[in-house]
Amino acid sequence: MKEISIVIPVYNSHECVAELSRQIADALKGIDYEQIMVNDCSRDSSWDEIQKVARENPHVLGINLRKNGGQDSAILTGLNYSSGNWVVIMDDDLQHSPYDIPKLYEEAKKGWDVCYADFAQKKQKLWKNIGSAFNGKISEIALGKPHDLYLSPFKIISRPVVEEMVKFNNLFPYIDGLIFQVTKNITQIPIEHHKREMGKSNYNLIKSIKVFMRMLFGFSTMPLALASFMGFVSAFIGLVFAVFYLVEYFTGKADVTGWTTLVVLILIIGGLILVSLGIIGEYLGRMYLTINNYPKFIVKNTTEKEKDSADEK
Repeated sequence: MKEISIVIPVYNSHECVAELSRQIADALKGIDYEQIMVNDCSRDSSWDEIQKVARENPHVLGINLRKNGGQDSAILTGLNYSSGNWVVIMDDDLQHSPYDIPKLYEEAKKGWDVCYADFAQKKQKLWKNIGSAFNGKISEIALGKPHDLYLSPFKIISRPVVEEMVKFNNLFPYIDGLIFQVTKNITQIPIEHHKREMGKSNYNLIKSIKVFMRMLFGFSTMPLALASFMGFVSAFIGLVFAVFYLVEYFTGKADVTGWTTLVVLILIIGGLILVSLGIIGEYLGRMYLTINNYPKFIVKNTTEKEKDSADEK
């Protein structure tokens, strides 16, 4: 068993692979570590770069996925292959410096299950910062996240927590959600967020929304509660209008002027019904795929000869 496993999801980042591996080797001198790079079906030469690095560095294990499953699925793949007493999760773009791994490691060893990197200043686009802040607020409700904790993608997790996380049986993993299902013994330390020097970001608004949906529908029943609340509010408004129009009718004040109100109410209530059905359908669809044992990830091949045949889990 290694002391530290480093899990890195890789997507269209061939420029960063070699430099990232070099910095990790330099930062972890004297520590028994393994570096697991999961190629999430990149469309560039990332897998070729991972294979090259793995041939030169025995600490590196490359995993090539057969299809793109998203960052969280790639991370979960790496967690399943990891063997370290501690597992570090970091991005592939060098905005998370490998030289900060020892800081996370030393802090976590003080008795914490998880230690997040707290970025005081995030060197990324404004819409990402806004989305991150919004996701953090929703996480406080859905996951019970502490108000002052930043859910950074750069973190270190203890082996017992990882062992519980990989038992997760759902097609739509959300790593931070899994962490909060297992433990609340979590801390964070200030870490510098670096500017991306190579390549370009692969994250866009659509992918961010997908991650948000995984958290919201995979680890919370809040959407169902919200749909029920909207139903009760709609029913209450309908009851108020029913009483109003009955009074109008029996006092002889009823006329056809209520046509606009009627149409508006039908549109509002119909919209609420469709939204509620969509929320319920989202949960049912996820349950259907999970019950049918659709694989969480499919490994095409790895850089270890004995694992070159395709694996499924």
